Amino acid sequence: MSQQSQNPMAVEPVPRLMARIGTPIVLSMILQAAYNVVDSAYLARMPDGGEAALTALSLAFPVQLFMVAVSIGTGVGTNALLARLLGQGDREQANRTVGNAQLLAVCITGVFMLFAAFGVRPYVYSQSAGGSIGREILEQAVDYLHICCGVPVGIVLFSVYEKVLQATGRSLYSTIAQIIGAAVNIAVDPVLIYGLFGLPAMGVRGAAWATVLGQLVSMALGLLFHLRFDREIDNGLRYWRPSRSVVLHIYAIGLPAIISQALLTVMTYALNLILGGMAQVGQNAVTVYGLYYKIQQLIIFAAFGVRDAITPIVSFNFGMRSRVRVQQGIRWGLGYTAGLMLVGCVGVELFAEPLAGLFSLSGMSHALCVACMRIVSLGFVAAGLCIAFQGVFQALNRGAESLVISVCRQVLFVLPPVWALSRLVTGPENAAIVWWPLAIGEVVTLGVAAALYLWKGRTLVAAL
Repeated sequence: MSQQSQNPMAVEPVPRLMARIGTPIVLSMILQAAYNVVDSAYLARMPDGGEAALTALSLAFPVQLFMVAVSIGTGVGTNALLARLLGQGDREQANRTVGNAQLLAVCITGVFMLFAAFGVRPYVYSQSAGGSIGREILEQAVDYLHICCGVPVGIVLFSVYEKVLQATGRSLYSTIAQIIGAAVNIAVDPVLIYGLFGLPAMGVRGAAWATVLGQLVSMALGLLFHLRFDREIDNGLRYWRPSRSVVLHIYAIGLPAIISQALLTVMTYALNLILGGMAQVGQNAVTVYGLYYKIQQLIIFAAFGVRDAITPIVSFNFGMRSRVRVQQGIRWGLGYTAGLMLVGCVGVELFAEPLAGLFSLSGMSHALCVACMRIVSLGFVAAGLCIAFQGVFQALNRGAESLVISVCRQVLFVLPPVWALSRLVTGPENAAIVWWPLAIGEVVTLGVAAALYLWKGRTLVAAL
């Protein structure tokens, strides 16, 4: 019996396989989102300037999203290509894929370090909203990004090792690495932010150093687990030699994923500009959106976790030309995603008030945050299914369709209507109207995603 036909990806019942691979990924993604919330909660409770620190993090957040976009996109391309090659039994190309992915990660690290040196300050000050956001807040955002972009190696390399472990069916180990890194971040946060145990209080800079330290721990463990458990991969340095064909194949899948994630950076940056210009509530709205997005991640990251189970399962079996298992992977992936998102929607609707209370917001910001959560969470199920469809298209080597979904849900159906509604805001009493396009846009995009699958995806599967 061939080696790939004995692989659990080829023989384990799909519902159980998806649950086994997806559960640790979902838990690790939720924990990753949770430590972003914890960062903000600690900063909000600083004796002086807590809400200002939260605004600074909101201004820095688009760059963090872009770092994640490039890192995860490279990992997604590696994941789908590696799973397909293993499904085909092509060990040589699989080895070359992993080696080139690590080389790409080193190059990406260097680019972000250059941005830390030369690009951070111009970027942050471009969001000053004509002087409505104070210089102290802008400088805090600069300090935060100098640290996070100056030491990016943890997040970039861990993204590669995480996706390689997932592609080989060992997502439990990537989850362990991520959980331990998150735990280190959460434990170190108050020590560095408040200056415990005789250390100086570092505020926003302390939160940045805690984040970087957690990422480095995750990276080190991801590398250790990859070397120890991915026995089907030869990690010889000769496989690091650049291969044009491998890099092109990685980014044939990964580039649409990078652009997809980068569109989230564009959306967040543009929303900061739009919201910052609203009458009377601009700075409050920027703060609230940054906080809401981190709370939303607690739910939406679960959909990304299921997507990261859908992609290798469907891709592996697509490589083996197993139509039944590909269909099962798609069906169960959509079902698991819808269930998780429904639970998340109900939870946020019920607990919007206490969630907003975590951040010690002023009265106006608190009310705006509660309204934001209750409105935007109505689109969670649609958002999750859009993300699941993106995973399906990535697995079927149809990155263009995945990109169309991202353009719709993060730009086309969000930014123009939010901008139009922001022009109607006259003060706190009607500011909540700007949140509605964030929910409605997800529902409209789901219609686009379903139509694309019926048009393109189903045809590819039926041809197996």
